[in-house]
Amino acid sequence: MKTIRTLIVLMLALIVLSACAHTTETVQTQTSSLQKILQKGELVVGTAGSMPPLNMTTKHGEVIGLEADLASNMAKAMGVKLKLKPMEFSKLLTALEQGKVDMVLSGMTITPKRNLKVAFIGPYFISGKAFLTKISTIAAAKSTSEINNPNTKIAALRGSTSQAFIEQVLPNVKLVTTKDYDEAVAMVIDGKVHAMMADYPICVISVFRYPDEGLLSVITPLTYEPLGIGIPAKDPHLINWVKNYLNSAEGSGELGQLIERWFESGSWLEKLP
Repeated sequence: MKTIRTLIVLMLALIVLSACAHTTETVQTQTSSLQKILQKGELVVGTAGSMPPLNMTTKHGEVIGLEADLASNMAKAMGVKLKLKPMEFSKLLTALEQGKVDMVLSGMTITPKRNLKVAFIGPYFISGKAFLTKISTIAAAKSTSEINNPNTKIAALRGSTSQAFIEQVLPNVKLVTTKDYDEAVAMVIDGKVHAMMADYPICVISVFRYPDEGLLSVITPLTYEPLGIGIPAKDPHLINWVKNYLNSAEGSGELGQLIERWFESGSWLEKLP
């Protein structure tokens, strides 16, 4: 009987030890991403490098912009170096899931579909569709109903979400599709269309690039697109750190200063190809 009791006690002890080991392993797995960043002394951030003024590549191949600065500040706060890893926008989330980058900062809208795969911290900036125009009434429009009439001619990039938005939300306007943004902006400047619809940053850039053309852009985007920092879904420690950092950056005014730097001045335009 004593032998049986001893065996039972040993078995229970093994079960408890196994459970503890499993718990420890789980915790280590959950915190491994942040630990990995600190151990290698480098924060790898995925970005498209082609979405000014959020992220853009200069003539010399350097990635600059609001998000580049934000990533740099986070790396400094961690006490590590920053490595920006440019790639196609469509490949960013896959790279994050595969561990090729530690986080994604690339004008990425927080959507339910994306959030099923990765975690998002933010928003750190609100983007959306906007108009570029010379007509003050269009620039100041608070709702699409003020524009949706057959006498309004609007240009949009062919095959873009702006084209889809106009077709769905502004069915009464005359839509003119263009091969690129340069063509659409030229049509606005030449008076061939009343406005161009594009993502808000594109409109801002156009105002900066052509300061003498009397271009205007709506201050508040017509759609709500909150931009967030993509983080691996199973890393609560890294998620917590980035969330706390972003809250601190917003509360201290650091984030506001970065937005002001990149959106209220076009001095960086001369650095682009």
